[in-house]
Amino acid sequence: MAVATAQTIQGDKISAESVDRLIAAYGGRAPRYTSYPTAIQFTPAITARQYGAWLKGLKKESGPLSAYLHIPFCDRMCWYCGCNTAVVNRRGPIEDYVARLLGEIDLVAATLSERLAIGNIHFGGGTPNMLAPDEIGAILARLAQRFDITPDAEIAAEIDPCTLTEQWVEAAAAGGMNRASLGVQDFDPEVQKAINRIQPYETTARAVQLLRAAGAQSINMDLIYGLPRQTLEGLEKTIDMALALGPDRLSLFGYAHVPWMKAHQKLIREEELPGARLRYRMQRRAADLLEERGWRRLGLDHFARPDDGLAAAAAEGRMRRNFQGYTTDEAPVLIGFGASSIGRMPQGYVQNASAVPQWREKLERGELPVARGVEMTADDRFRAEIIERLMCDFAVDLAEVCAAHHRPLADLDGSVARLAPMQADGIALVHGPHVEATQTGRDFIRSICAVFDAHLEQGATRHSASI
Repeated sequence: MAVATAQTIQGDKISAESVDRLIAAYGGRAPRYTSYPTAIQFTPAITARQYGAWLKGLKKESGPLSAYLHIPFCDRMCWYCGCNTAVVNRRGPIEDYVARLLGEIDLVAATLSERLAIGNIHFGGGTPNMLAPDEIGAILARLAQRFDITPDAEIAAEIDPCTLTEQWVEAAAAGGMNRASLGVQDFDPEVQKAINRIQPYETTARAVQLLRAAGAQSINMDLIYGLPRQTLEGLEKTIDMALALGPDRLSLFGYAHVPWMKAHQKLIREEELPGARLRYRMQRRAADLLEERGWRRLGLDHFARPDDGLAAAAAEGRMRRNFQGYTTDEAPVLIGFGASSIGRMPQGYVQNASAVPQWREKLERGELPVARGVEMTADDRFRAEIIERLMCDFAVDLAEVCAAHHRPLADLDGSVARLAPMQADGIALVHGPHVEATQTGRDFIRSICAVFDAHLEQGATRHSASI
C-alpha cells in the first residue's frame, strides 16, 4: 500500500478553483452510511417468518437491546423534510396508530423466547410530540410491562418546539424521558418561509426551558445547511443563537434535495438553493465556528460540548453510527416499532411496511409488519466495520479489521487502489494499512467510505449529494 505524500489542506485556505475541483470529483451522490448495507439494498426476501426466527433467537446474555418507535404524523409539512410522515389535523388516525403500536409491542414481546432488557429508547418521526400526553405515557408503560427497562436507560424523543406542551413534557418525563432533540433547522425568518417552517426563536427557547425544568439531561438541536435563501452570515447567526440556549449537542446536516423521492420538495424553488461551492463554505465555516466556541466535532455532522458523553465516546473510539446518527449506543440489537421503522438484528436489517395502512393490515392479521430487509453476509460485516470506523473516527486500521474478520489484507487491494486519486488530491492518507481522512477530507468522508462499498453501483444515483 502506498504512502501518501499529499499535504492536509486547511478548509478556509482552499482556493475557489480547488474547492470546485474537489466537489466535482468527490461531491457526488453517496450514502449517508447510517447502515451497511444501506437501505437501498433491502428487499422483500426478508419476511415476517424470518424476522420472527431472528427474534426468537435473542438471549438475555447478549445484553440490553435498543428500541426505536416511529411516529409518522405532523401538523404541517416542512418542505425540506425527507422523513416518512403525513400531516393530520384529527385525533382519530393518531389514536388508531397508537393502539396498533401497542399491539406491535405485545406481538414482538410474545415472539421472543424470553423477557429481555431495553437500555435505549428513541421516539422518532414525524413529530412524536403529536401524541397526546396519555398516549406517550401509555407507550412507555407498555414497553415497561413487556421488557425490563434498565435503571440507566436513555429515553429520547425528537421534538417540534411549535407543538410542544408542558403536559406532554411532564408525561414523557414521568415515563423516563431524559433526552430530547429539537428540530430547529434555521432561525432566519426568510429561510423559514422558504421551507414552510415558521418557528420563532422564543418558541424554541420555551421548549428548552420546559425540558430542562422536567429534568432533561441532554438536549440536542438539529440545524441544516444548504437551505433555500440561506446565507453564510445567516447560518453563523443561527449557530450563535442556538448556542445561547445552552444545548449539549448540535447536529448540522446538509439539506438533501431529492424531489424525485419526496414530491413536496418540489415546492422549494431550486434557484433559491445555494450552489455546491457555497454549501461547502457553509459546512466548513459552521464546523470552524463551533470548534472556535470550544465544541468538539464528532464524525461528519455532529458536535458536542467537551464534557458530553458523546464527545467522550468519540475520544475513546466507542462512538457508533445508526439510523438516528451518531450515538453512544453499543447495543447489538435494535428493534423497530411503527410504520417504516428499521431494526438491526445480529443477522441483518429489517424494515416495517412504510405505509400506515399496510403496516396496520399486517398487524390485524397477527403478523410482524415487516416489508423488507437484508441478511448480512460475512463480507457485509467486514466492510460495515471499516465504513463505520471511518464515519466515526475519520480513520481505520485495515489490518486490525482484517484480523478480526479472518480476512487477508489483500482482499482490500482494490479498494485501497481507489484511494490513490484521493491521496493525490489531499483528502485521504494511506500509511501501510492505516487509512485516514485529512482535515479537508473529513468533509468528503462519505466519498472516502464509498470506495469500500461493494454494493454502491446498484443504487448510487438514488443517494443525496455528499456535500
